[in-house]
Parts: sequence; structure tokens; C-alpha cells
Amino acid sequence: MRTSKLAVKLLKSESGIVYYDPIYHGRTLKIIGIDNDPIEVMEYLLRQYKEEKKYSIIVFDTSGEFPTTMFEKVVRIEEGRPAGLDPLKMAKMGIINDPYSAVTIVQTIYELDRALTDKLYADFIAGKVNSIEEALKAKKEYSEVIAESYTDLDGILFSGDPIVIPDTALIDLSGLKSITLTGIAFLVLAVALENRRNIVFGLHDFAVLGFTPAGSAAVPLLTRPARRRVAIVGTKYALDFVLSTPGPTLVLYNDPEVQSMIYESQGVPSGFRSFVYKGEGAYIWRSPEAVNVEFGKLLSRGGEGS
Repeated sequence: MRTSKLAVKLLKSESGIVYYDPIYHGRTLKIIGIDNDPIEVMEYLLRQYKEEKKYSIIVFDTSGEFPTTMFEKVVRIEEGRPAGLDPLKMAKMGIINDPYSAVTIVQTIYELDRALTDKLYADFIAGKVNSIEEALKAKKEYSEVIAESYTDLDGILFSGDPIVIPDTALIDLSGLKSITLTGIAFLVLAVALENRRNIVFGLHDFAVLGFTPAGSAAVPLLTRPARRRVAIVGTKYALDFVLSTPGPTLVLYNDPEVQSMIYESQGVPSGFRSFVYKGEGAYIWRSPEAVNVEFGKLLSRGGEGS
């Protein structure tokens, strides 16, 4: 099988090694399984990109269980502690390159309409408003709308010096008990990181990260196809938006109903389906001509046989 320089080993089948190749298969690989299987496979793939391809690695983790050894820094964002995630402050410092993108984060979180978003943007550019706290106190129409859903926990999340993420980092979001805050933090950081290249983004648990409106707005920023970039996402939950995200799918052990649902959603004909047991995987990828399915043992469990 033809492979590019970005292909990495994924499974060991009866006919040899099965590769994940973002150039030919799609730049977002979805890994779906129960227990910690997605983490184990993600770590195995990420190490290949870091050590063999010399790519930077940034992983978002909601579980608190992702291994930390390959990262320069672990950034822990916790509920009730200043996190430096005010997008307006980050735009002032150039951490978020596009000021309008910073304002649209506020729009998404607090459901501003287009007119109020433009007013906030104008005040931000004019230097009248330099933070979300100032926007809240500005006594403008957008202030009233922000106040309707703004909480003290939001304020703490935005407070502190603006956060800067290094080239290789684990962003541990497990300390955020609120899924709403998780989505907000994910969106702010996704906007700050969306233009990075020579990088692999890891997203675990993908379904949790993208569950809220803010989180779902962040997902395409990191998973849309881009040169010199790859996304590897892992989840225990086969939600519709997970399954509809473009890119190949690695099915790990799960309930029979879930495995069947994944096969169905990916368009795999019934004659090409097989039950996936522990330590195995079914790799589903599309070509312009067909849906391809390859079965094998997980190499992350020492199955390379070399």
C-alpha cells in the first residue's frame, strides 16, 4: 500500500502492518472504544509523530488519566482557580492573532447577536473594552446580554495573566467539573492554537469536549483539514457529531450495538463487518472508490512482532 511521510503504524494484520496515513485517509483519526483503550492507542500514535516525524504535540484531556511523560509542560485548568483564559486579554497580547475571533468567542459563549457583537468589537478596537470583565461593566446592551449567563466561575476562569501554550503540552481539563466551563476553555484555547502547523492535536474525550455549543464551535478549528497538521481524537461515546466528523475511524472493543452503529454510520456493508475483541481494532477509511475496512491487533500493546 502506498504511504506518505506522515504515515504511522496502527495495527498488525495477517497481511502485515496497517498504517494510518493522514495524507490519503484524512487528517482526523477517530478512535472509539471503552475503558482506557482510546488513550493507549492515542499515546502510541502521538509518540510516533513526536519521535519519528518531529511534530509538536498538544493534547486536551478531560479524564485526568492521559500519560504526561512526552510533554514539556502540563497545563492544569481547574474550577475556581484563575486560568488566564480571557480571549480579549489574549488578543491584546497577540496570543489570539485575530481580534474579531476573540470577540466571536464572547459572542458564542454569551449568545450575542450580530449587532451587539459588532458593537463590542468596535469598543474593543477603540480600547474602550479590554477584557470580558470590562465588557460586563460597560453599561452597554452587550453588557446586559453577557450578564444574563455570566457566572463567578466564568470570571475566575478568565482572570489571571493570559495563558501561553508551549509547542508540546498536555492541557488537563479534568479539574473543570462543569461541562459548560470545559467547552468555554476548549473554545478559547482552540482559537489561540488553530493556526499552528507541524503539530498533532490530541482530543480526549472528544465527545465531552464537543458537547456544548462552545465546544462544538471549537471542534472544526482543530479538526478541519490543514497542511502539516493532524488531529487524533479518542472517545468512549459514539455520538452523532463524533461519527460525522470527517476522517477515518478506528473501532476498538465496545458493546455489539455500538460496534454495529459505528459500522452503519461509516457505510460499511454488512459482509465486511466483524466483531472487535479486546486488543483488536477495525480501521475504516474511505477512498474515492470505496469504503475500506482492515482488521488487526493493536500495536500499542506490543504487537509489532519485531
